[in-house]
Amino acid sequence: MLVEFRFKNYRSFRDEATLSMEAVGLSSLKNSLIEYNDMNLLPGVAIFGKNGGGKSNVIRAFWLGVQFIRNAQRLQHEKALVPVVPFSLNDYSSDEPTEFEFDYISNGIKYWYSFAATREKIVRESLFHAPKGQRAQVFVRNGQEFKFTEDKAKRKLISQTVAENQLFFSNACTLNDEACINAMRWFREDIIFSRAYTDIPRQLLEYYDDSNMLKAISDYAKNADFGIEEMSFEIENKEVGDDLELPSDISEDMKTAITSFIQLLSETSNNSEGKLKMSRVKANAKHRGINSDGQTSLYNLELEDESDGTRKLMSIAPAIESVLRKGGILLVDEIERELHPMLVNFIIAKFMSKKSNPKGAQIIFTTHNIDLMKLEYMRKDQIYFADKNMEDGASELYSVTDFTTKTSDNILKGYLVGKYGATPNLEIEEVE
Repeated sequence: MLVEFRFKNYRSFRDEATLSMEAVGLSSLKNSLIEYNDMNLLPGVAIFGKNGGGKSNVIRAFWLGVQFIRNAQRLQHEKALVPVVPFSLNDYSSDEPTEFEFDYISNGIKYWYSFAATREKIVRESLFHAPKGQRAQVFVRNGQEFKFTEDKAKRKLISQTVAENQLFFSNACTLNDEACINAMRWFREDIIFSRAYTDIPRQLLEYYDDSNMLKAISDYAKNADFGIEEMSFEIENKEVGDDLELPSDISEDMKTAITSFIQLLSETSNNSEGKLKMSRVKANAKHRGINSDGQTSLYNLELEDESDGTRKLMSIAPAIESVLRKGGILLVDEIERELHPMLVNFIIAKFMSKKSNPKGAQIIFTTHNIDLMKLEYMRKDQIYFADKNMEDGASELYSVTDFTTKTSDNILKGYLVGKYGATPNLEIEEVE
């Protein structure tokens, strides 16, 4: 579970931005909160803002931090640049480090991990944990100087393997540091970023042996398009050999790569014949129609013939169900793209209900769906805004709860009249 995410000097955010999942003392929708010791955490946060205000950069910052943590040891060879993108609308931020901080809970233990980096090197890095309830240091790094309070001898040896453009955290995991491995599990197993609906065939292959997941995908499709009565999934396995009868819908580069792979397979195989088995999934939806006798019947439509909204909801369904099943956090940029607002409400309600979310899963998403500000499915402390200062070009992130509001205040009305900022500055022509 995420407690708080902070970042600084990344893309349009020059100064520190904080996204807190810790609930404030509101009476609304209290049953939806996730309890951990003496804290109550939010099951979701919506980030609103005008186009170009920076809301997508919050998701990007989270994504970049997580991907670098997951892959730093593998990708950061001696001359590799750290993939940070500092604020560029002044003459000094490019020389300052980009910072990321994650406060989170994994397997009942709270962790605090952070790193700061320029394009050339890691400037600072630290990990703290609380396995016994009290915050304790695992390691602290400043440049290439490291401090340890536990397992000092082993961690000192590990530090000698860490290049200045690599994370100690990632290296320590590959060298079996137990505390780091436990802390890393959240980054590698519990964080999911949404996919485009072009990934549906690959996702269906991934979950083909999971009947519950296929049923969930089917159920989501029915909610997206009430014309769907049933769905069926077929997997086609085809052996590709010398005849190389590849599907017509893959690129020439992919065909060349597969050809080379098959040739290599033939040369290295103990068998005289090298075979590559290709798997493809065919998804069909059954829609109700009328036959020539005037009787109701079901007719197949292939997935490609379904609406963009149907496919979008099907594509996000595995991620939603995965985090709801085992706990975790899902991040979605522009959740309402291709989806009706009622389907967005349908997704949010799943995270807000203890019945469908018993493991304390969380969702963070950007949106233009201002109907959510009516607070039927969300609390005030779940509403965030990202806005850009037009004078210096810097974005800022803030919550409704940063303003003085009354319980009876209409958040949607206040937003539309500009009380919270983050709205387009438009002059709309009068229509007579």
